[in-house]
Amino acid sequence: MVNLKVTFSSGFIQIIHLKQDDIFFKKIFYNLFVGEKMKRKFLNSSMNLIIKNGNYTKEQIEIMNYGLETIYLMVTKMIVIFGLAYLLGIFKEVILLLITYNIIRSQAFGIHASKSIYCLISSTILFIGGALICKYVVFPIWLMIGLAIICNICLLLYAPADTYKRPLINAKKRKKFKFVSVSLGIIYTLLIIIFRNYSIVNYLLFGMIEAILMILPFTYRAFNLPYNNYKTYNCGV
Repeated sequence: MVNLKVTFSSGFIQIIHLKQDDIFFKKIFYNLFVGEKMKRKFLNSSMNLIIKNGNYTKEQIEIMNYGLETIYLMVTKMIVIFGLAYLLGIFKEVILLLITYNIIRSQAFGIHASKSIYCLISSTILFIGGALICKYVVFPIWLMIGLAIICNICLLLYAPADTYKRPLINAKKRKKFKFVSVSLGIIYTLLIIIFRNYSIVNYLLFGMIEAILMILPFTYRAFNLPYNNYKTYNCGV
């Protein structure tokens, strides 16, 4: 049975106090995520400056645009998530969860939201909600091992997962990423078993679970995005 720690009540106290800072978050959401306008303005001005001062191919421009968009989304998203984590008193927990998540995410890849507001909402739910669970909830070891095994099966079946903007068309690279992803999943599972009496196992498990959610076909369907994009890429493998 799942047990709640007594200190969980402090989370509610912090959430109550958070209401006093509503204006702060309204300003962030308005200035950064009032729509796609801010992102488009940033990308257009940046790309115009790059193109003006260099001679690049169409493919190079697309790669740079994708990179700038990724940086923009990452930075603005982290401002909101870290700000909320600080106010809730879970800053260190969010950092730990982000680390364990990104280690697997860097090899398994996965979905990217089509709009920045979708990315913000889903990331906030995953990392703030996940960090709260990791900090305040204790899971029985048999449940953690069972979930870890399921995660490893999912990695074997679905990793790596690409996007329509960046299809993984190289078969050798896909095999490499799958091997590394599954290896990391096994390492996480062994660490969960070895350090089962330490709180770090929660972050290992939830980092893996959240990375798995990004590669599931169901997640792609939920966001109405194409899956296995390398299969339909016109250049083939």
